[in-house]
Amino acid sequence: MCIFVAGMDKGRIILNQEQFQLTIERLCQQLIEEFQFFEKTCLIGIQPRGVLLASRLHQRLLSILNIPSIEYGILDITFYRDDFRIRAKPLKASVTDMPFLVEGKNVLLVDDVLYSGRTVQAALTALQHYGRPNRVELVAMVDRRFNRHLPIQPDFTGLRVDALDEAYVKVEWKEKEQEDRILLFAKKEDSELP
Repeated sequence: MCIFVAGMDKGRIILNQEQFQLTIERLCQQLIEEFQFFEKTCLIGIQPRGVLLASRLHQRLLSILNIPSIEYGILDITFYRDDFRIRAKPLKASVTDMPFLVEGKNVLLVDDVLYSGRTVQAALTALQHYGRPNRVELVAMVDRRFNRHLPIQPDFTGLRVDALDEAYVKVEWKEKEQEDRILLFAKKEDSELP
């Protein structure tokens, strides 16, 4: 699904709770089609918000496939970012929980929104500390495809949003915001984020 937005004054819902659940199901089915029972495949969520999508996919895949486990990790990229030294406020690192090596495995790197590609670049650098994977593929709930700074594209996408540069996409999760939905704001400050 692709959404094109030329401009707006206030945030609006572009994916409601029902559509959100269908998108998660579709992503799971695409992953199963590609990786079947995930024997040599792992899911890695990028901290902080990619972990929410990775966790949801992990739980749903286990349920659909009725298998005991799929390797699952959480990767912090704070000090791998190309802007961590030039920020006005000090960055606070998140938890990394990678109880396995990725050597020779298929890695599904998961993030909520793919925008400039810089987060994914940092994640790829951080991932090198855990071995040399067979391949790395990117799963993103939202692809802001016309705003890329780096040549990075998702392999599995829930929703494509084509909007002006000033627009901001926020994925809300019931675990954090009490409802699953995706919102689009005209400007980042309109999203009421810190």
